[in-house]
Amino acid sequence: MSNDPLLQPYQLKHLTLRNRIIVTAHEPAYPEDGMPKERYRAYTVERARGGVAMTMTAGSAAVSKDSPPVFNNLLAYKDEIVPWIREMADAVHEEGAAIMIQLTHLGRRTRWDKGDWLPVVAPSHHREASHRAFPKKMEDWDIERIIKDFADAAERMKAGGMDGVELEAYGHLLDQFSSPLTNELEGPYGGSLDNRMRFCMDVLKAIRTRVGSDFILGVRYTADECLPGGTGKAEGLEISRRLKESGLIDYLNVIRGHIDTDPGLTDVIPIQGMANAPHLDFAGEIRAATNFPIFHAAKIPDVATARYAIASGKVDMVGMTRAHMTDPHIVRKIMEGREEDIRPCVGANYCLDRIYQGGAAFCIHNAATGRELTMPHIIQKAEVKKKVVIIGAGPGGLEAARVAAERGHDVVVFEAANDVGGQVRLTAQSERRREMISIIDWRMVQCEKHDVVFHFNTWANPSTIEAENPDVVIIATGGMPHTEVLANGNELVISAWDIISGDVKPGTNVLIFDDAGDHAGLQAAEFLANAGAKVEIMTPDRSFAPEVMAMNLVPYMRSLQKLDVTFTVTFRLEAVEKKGNQLIAHVGSDYGGVSKQRIVDQVVVNHGTIPLDELYFELRPSSKNLGEISHDQLLAGSPQSALRNPEGKFQLFRIGDAVAARNTHAAIYDALRISKDI
Repeated sequence: MSNDPLLQPYQLKHLTLRNRIIVTAHEPAYPEDGMPKERYRAYTVERARGGVAMTMTAGSAAVSKDSPPVFNNLLAYKDEIVPWIREMADAVHEEGAAIMIQLTHLGRRTRWDKGDWLPVVAPSHHREASHRAFPKKMEDWDIERIIKDFADAAERMKAGGMDGVELEAYGHLLDQFSSPLTNELEGPYGGSLDNRMRFCMDVLKAIRTRVGSDFILGVRYTADECLPGGTGKAEGLEISRRLKESGLIDYLNVIRGHIDTDPGLTDVIPIQGMANAPHLDFAGEIRAATNFPIFHAAKIPDVATARYAIASGKVDMVGMTRAHMTDPHIVRKIMEGREEDIRPCVGANYCLDRIYQGGAAFCIHNAATGRELTMPHIIQKAEVKKKVVIIGAGPGGLEAARVAAERGHDVVVFEAANDVGGQVRLTAQSERRREMISIIDWRMVQCEKHDVVFHFNTWANPSTIEAENPDVVIIATGGMPHTEVLANGNELVISAWDIISGDVKPGTNVLIFDDAGDHAGLQAAEFLANAGAKVEIMTPDRSFAPEVMAMNLVPYMRSLQKLDVTFTVTFRLEAVEKKGNQLIAHVGSDYGGVSKQRIVDQVVVNHGTIPLDELYFELRPSSKNLGEISHDQLLAGSPQSALRNPEGKFQLFRIGDAVAARNTHAAIYDALRISKDI
């Protein structure tokens, strides 16, 4: 037996959990028709295979038709979900892990124009800021119906082989009843704490009656909303005690905060640049006050923090949910003494931000997550050893090098700069985004373990590459800022990169024209404003920085608003001219009929990148495939076999921004799906 606190078993009622690490409930938005089909099952099973004690799925599965998902959630109110749940539960159990599912009614945290266009319901008419729907104030028959819906859904989950269900009670309907901010009912379900908790207790009783005692039942709830007039810490402790004393549940999963706004949600689920484990001590207080099993997860991204959470007695089970999206095999690597091989979560929150914009959850630097049916988490050895030459040591180039080296190939990387990292190294110049450099550092450790050869300060040319006698050449040279977007005056502007890198001194009165909407524009604004500049960010879009997405936008806004940065939408920079020591920026609009001017001393343009692709086109005539990538083979996860030039010397591919301006995840995904079959 290991002495590691994380590897100790835990007895939860009748259920023996093999260690202390769980994946808490979350919705990666992989359902098909509201069902957890093959893709969802493969994702869930991979975490079980990696050694986690228990995985919880569906954050959260909808129990009623008037709780339509705002992104792609499971529909627990449908009978046809049972066989799909059974297949997933059986597969997880075969890997030695337990599995639970989270159930909810969203209440006001959804929209009336989703699903069946039923009115949104809540215990008041107050609209939630994030989802904007004005709810119907619930009637007695709504309450009765939804209590039954919860019990029906729980019974379906038990029939599907789940080990238990967890109720979501922060921000959703259960919490909307318990919080004095959102409950304006009279009578038995409104007013006193007894009455406000009655709905939750009635739901728990109905479920327990339906599923019996040999089924785990828990609640994930906020014990402090951190809102004036809301559930405070003292009342949260009392709620915790009452939940325990009800005898209806088997554990408490503690949350602190509120999720009705983007800033509130980001404080509950912190991202990079924010403190690790900010609510762990609070969870420990709940455990001390209740002497009851406590689960907790909130930015616990590394093994050391998780180990401390258990060893210190703060919690009984520690959630490493986003960390397991980054590396599903954390527990296996701990058991094998390979903690240095754990792929680190960098807190980029690409996963959560994507689902809140209607997409599927992906990890910014593990492109196999959510693609388990076609992409591997564990790289297999190739049957034939080859020579692979890679040009460029940004995230895409390093991923290609790592994967090819793990395949057993002889890998050489040429990099024009004196260090690795590309745009990620530039991004990490911001203190709040310095965790991004772990994307690079982890890959360098893996490359060094597999004897990848690096040549820095080397501008590779065709003769350099052909001298290596390669079988495969991968161009990962990235791109350079594209600033020539104006009718006149392109020579007078600088790029966002110039500011972030420190290559150009900040002006005092600066206009940033952000036509890319990504992190670079906001990072440049933050650098400039912190240097004392007056800054205006202008975009032709109807909202600024759409590529940054909601939760990542929060820290920028907290910083930039304090620095009095101005945001201007729906206007386009058309030209710049010099007048003495000043610049005249000519501004128009895609909507027409507008001609304005700004007098500034510096204009920054953020308009993505142009590929550095000269070397690729120089090498094409010497390649076997003339650079062709079969999309059919790429999407099927099959090896590339195009042969357009039988006299060619090597296969040639290009990836990432060397193809077109995209993002870090795209570059890494390009690299993985090309390199995994070399």
